[in-house]
Amino acid sequence: MPSVINISPVTRVEGHLDVEVTVETVRGRQEVIDARATAPMFRGFERILVGRDPLDAVHYTQRVCGVCPIAHAMASSLALENAFGITPTENGRIMRNLILGANFIQSHILHFYHLAAPDYINTTGILDMSPWKPRFTVSDMVTGPVAATLVGHYVQALEMRRKAHQMGAIFAGRMPTTASFVPGGTSETVTASAVSSFRALLTELRAFINNVYIPDGSAVMAAFPEYMELGRGCGNLLAYGVFDLNAAGTSKLLKRGRYTAGADGTVDASQIKEYVAHSWFAASSGDLNPAVGVTEPNADKAGGYSWIKAPRYQDTVHEVGPLARMWVNGDYRAGVSTMDRILARALEARKVADAMDGWLNQLVPGGVVYKPSTTPVTAVGIGLTEAARGALGHWVGIGAQKISRYQMVTPTGWNASPRDDMEQLGALEQALLGTPVADAAQPVEVLRVVHSFDPCLACSVHLVHPGPKARRLATVQAGLTQAAY
Repeated sequence: MPSVINISPVTRVEGHLDVEVTVETVRGRQEVIDARATAPMFRGFERILVGRDPLDAVHYTQRVCGVCPIAHAMASSLALENAFGITPTENGRIMRNLILGANFIQSHILHFYHLAAPDYINTTGILDMSPWKPRFTVSDMVTGPVAATLVGHYVQALEMRRKAHQMGAIFAGRMPTTASFVPGGTSETVTASAVSSFRALLTELRAFINNVYIPDGSAVMAAFPEYMELGRGCGNLLAYGVFDLNAAGTSKLLKRGRYTAGADGTVDASQIKEYVAHSWFAASSGDLNPAVGVTEPNADKAGGYSWIKAPRYQDTVHEVGPLARMWVNGDYRAGVSTMDRILARALEARKVADAMDGWLNQLVPGGVVYKPSTTPVTAVGIGLTEAARGALGHWVGIGAQKISRYQMVTPTGWNASPRDDMEQLGALEQALLGTPVADAAQPVEVLRVVHSFDPCLACSVHLVHPGPKARRLATVQAGLTQAAY
């Protein structure tokens, strides 16, 4: 008889994710035969933005997520520039790329060392403390000197992430969010000393990527060859492209494209639809392109099991992320699996970091950084870019110089979506099918596949019904706030 395993919540992801898998004996082994990925939180940023000044969007949307706010600042800036009919200055474009690149580097390091690697390491006797306890301990985990080395690098990676934030803040004004992104460029000036300080930190990070991160990723891949087959999923990959190399955005470091049913293809944003058959949204929110999208929650909807809509390209499930970007760009085509996602991410970190060194040479100290513009009375705009976790799109409508409509489709919206109106499982759900589970009490195999996507639910579901304890805490905090004033 099939058995059901609920992992609720999945730890070491951004936000809240629940995964339910059905396990059955297939050809003599226990493996996943069905999966459901549930996002149990809704925040409604698309609704919050309606009626506000369009320029507010760059700052509001960064609060969607504390890990990838820069990507939201970029997508929002691009959408507003498209609506306003302007392009950024060269200095502004380059600085935005450098800030986003710093965010990519810290996020990729975060993913491998602090979110994914603990699934593969047995730290018993090495670190018998948090965050390594409580933990799953299974027979195939690496032990001894290899485990000790990875633990040491886990600690070193914390410092590297801090330096990546420090680097980005040179042009961003602060990190992890930025105060400098504006439609038309940035508000930060370029100085020779800023360029020098940025380069010094970048040089240190490039050394860590080349000498520590990539070798560690390769070592984990070598120790777990079976995960070159597990976690394949739909096999379709999609990327919007990122890091514009000219103001028009027609040339990118990582290009726009897709790989569908074994063939390369282009991306036309009009071919994207979001479905809600199994999402907690009213039917009126489904079967729509984001340009005319609606966000109308329905928490009691029959058949719903997630606060994520189900985005599809030409009604087909696609995976997004570093592997998709590197595949579409022709930089990595070894395969689509759990381990391929991990290694492609490491190699992308190197590619981006190397490009950033060249971009620093293109900055003009004292040059113009911002192109002023006037908010149109009515307009529509689209901003397609990439967060570290994958394709990110913002769609904006403007009426009477206010935001009349705003929609966001995030990377984990693509990857961790529920079933759609055609009953197609989402990319993560499909990737879990066939995953062996040796011990239902310690389903680490499921976590390895889930973590390879680096889910970010904060980005993807934009109300939590708090229990009595949470409500009491909120009441106490409100009382303390009132007392303080």
